[in-house]
Amino acid sequence: MRGKDRAGEHSWRDIEQTGPAGGKPKKKKGGPLSAQSRLLLTVNGLFAVANALSGTFVNVYLWKAKHDFTVIGWFTLIHHLTMALTFWIAGKWVKEHNKMNCLRTGVAVAAVFYLLVLWFGGRAADYFVLLGAVQGLSSGLFWLAFNVVYFEVTGPDDRDRFNGWAGLLGSGAGMIAPWISGYLIVRMHAATGYRLIFTLSLIVFVIGVIFSFFLKKRKTSGTYEWFLAWRCLRYQDTAWRKVGLALAAQGVREGVFGFMIGLLVYVHTGSEMSLGNFSLVTSAVALLSFLVAGKLLKPRFRGKAMLLGAVMLVLVILPFFWKVNFVTLLLFGVGAAVFYPLYGIPMTSIVFDLIGREEESVKKREEYIVMRELALNTGRLLGTAVFIAVVSLTKSPAAMNWLLLGIGSSPLAVWYWMRKAEVA
Repeated sequence: MRGKDRAGEHSWRDIEQTGPAGGKPKKKKGGPLSAQSRLLLTVNGLFAVANALSGTFVNVYLWKAKHDFTVIGWFTLIHHLTMALTFWIAGKWVKEHNKMNCLRTGVAVAAVFYLLVLWFGGRAADYFVLLGAVQGLSSGLFWLAFNVVYFEVTGPDDRDRFNGWAGLLGSGAGMIAPWISGYLIVRMHAATGYRLIFTLSLIVFVIGVIFSFFLKKRKTSGTYEWFLAWRCLRYQDTAWRKVGLALAAQGVREGVFGFMIGLLVYVHTGSEMSLGNFSLVTSAVALLSFLVAGKLLKPRFRGKAMLLGAVMLVLVILPFFWKVNFVTLLLFGVGAAVFYPLYGIPMTSIVFDLIGREEESVKKREEYIVMRELALNTGRLLGTAVFIAVVSLTKSPAAMNWLLLGIGSSPLAVWYWMRKAEVA
């Protein structure tokens, strides 16, 4: 992996100056983000708003119908499995055809997901397999295309800044949208409120599709290699094997915490408004954290920042062993919001910088991004499968706390493997 550093740097410099789609040169270090970067952030922001309006409450909606953690776990497992398969199969589309159409289709399928939820109504929990598959298809199509375009319109000098802005927009959406949703659900009849927020998400997704047409069509080159990921991960002497393990460890936490914390807030309060307030507070803190981290975090501090963030993400789980209620959940949420950017921003930037290190990997960026997502989803599937197994065997609060601590400690493994790969 190290032997072609000079060639990789040369290739990367060429891409930074012209961009894979050609056109105007990119901004120099320290300048503002390019117009295409800002437009990509806009589409990402709309996607985040639409998901924030309803995404958290989909799990609550299913919970209210079944009151069964196992159903939520299976819904999430199917989502991640479908997303992984979509990444792998759609990689050929993005590599050899129009990646922007892939992104638009992902947003459009997200709209279809909410159409189905509206259509099924109170029977939605009976169709958790179909709904999980449709949502996974949407996520796979959108994030595959988004990550490839993100790689092409950013470089090592502005990638942390782009990630900071993306996190800031996501936090802003997560701060305002769920609070509005919770308020509408509580103020209206619950069924009417849920129909309204799902409809609003549908509308925002349609707006996102419209904005995506202003993104330039990207050039395509090469032939998609279906099994590049397996070949890279098979050899022990490559950085990618260790990075793959780190990504899988990252996915373990994401797979469970992505749905469980918000659901626990609702279970322990019984109020959508409390969940909205939780999102408002934690996302406001995350917004500031991403803003500060995105501006101040430098590549040379990535390793130390990741370690600090990983340790603190584990420590904020410990209050659950005292008691699980709204206060301890809020303490966890605020703590995670403060420290996650220190861990998440470097992790994302390092992996994409590794793709851009060598000339050959730049040419095969689509395959490497697919490999990244397959590794992440392997971890998500593992974490969710462990969750399903535990909640199927016991409903003990103590077991749930140990489960959260075990899964929530995976950021330490992420840092360890990134250090072993000598990229953090």
